[in-house]
Amino acid sequence: MASSASEPGGTGYRPRIALTTYYQEGSWGVWSSVAAIVPGAYVEAVAAAGGTPLLLPPVGTDPGVLELVDGLVVIGGVDVDPRFYGAERHELTASQPSRDEHDLALTRAALERGVPLFAICRGAQILNVALGGTLIQHLPDVNENAARYQPGPGRYGEVEFATEPGSRCRELLGETAWSPCYHHQALETVAEGLVVTARAADGTVEAVETTEGGWTLGVQFHPEENRKDSRLFEGFVRVAHGYARAQRDRPGETRRADHALQREDTRIT
Repeated sequence: MASSASEPGGTGYRPRIALTTYYQEGSWGVWSSVAAIVPGAYVEAVAAAGGTPLLLPPVGTDPGVLELVDGLVVIGGVDVDPRFYGAERHELTASQPSRDEHDLALTRAALERGVPLFAICRGAQILNVALGGTLIQHLPDVNENAARYQPGPGRYGEVEFATEPGSRCRELLGETAWSPCYHHQALETVAEGLVVTARAADGTVEAVETTEGGWTLGVQFHPEENRKDSRLFEGFVRVAHGYARAQRDRPGETRRADHALQREDTRIT
């Protein structure tokens, strides 16, 4: 039977993509107060790639909400609190532990459930910490060239990187690519279950992927800010579409079968 456009996995279906948010001071109209905030570039990138953005603020966290969506984007933001990976705080580390708890809970739930997961900048660091990895708290301490990754407040840097053969990054971006970036921290010990699939020339980890389970990609850079290159978001939304179809058609089968169907939707035509 043919699927209707509105049915999950149907031809015209727009996958429901959850995005984590900031929760801090914001302003709108004449008002200024605490607000759930997502930079527009993220929601625009999801929508342009064919998804429907849904926001998950770090209040009333319920990982079960992932049963209602087809993919999760863990967005960028402030530093991950070092207590979550057993380190002493660096003087330049600024964190929001309540947001860390929210993002870690959702990330672990997505990994457990096999929900497609796209983790961006801080999100890639959350992914690594969620699986037991550690972070470099101030990259310029160990890499004299790293200041270029965060050239000034509110100014994106640029990073060029090479991808690994056979990786999702290579499939979607080719052998080399570039992106805007903005970070002073980076992955140190890469967690078991993740593999590095892109590095900058100075060795900074730029992308990690899971070695088994559902589709997961963490990137240290900011692809949502590269408006001329939507390949990563388009690939992610294709996977989310396949996930929705698998959930509809094979609700009683194992994740292994679902993951195989998801991978079919990532192939470049």
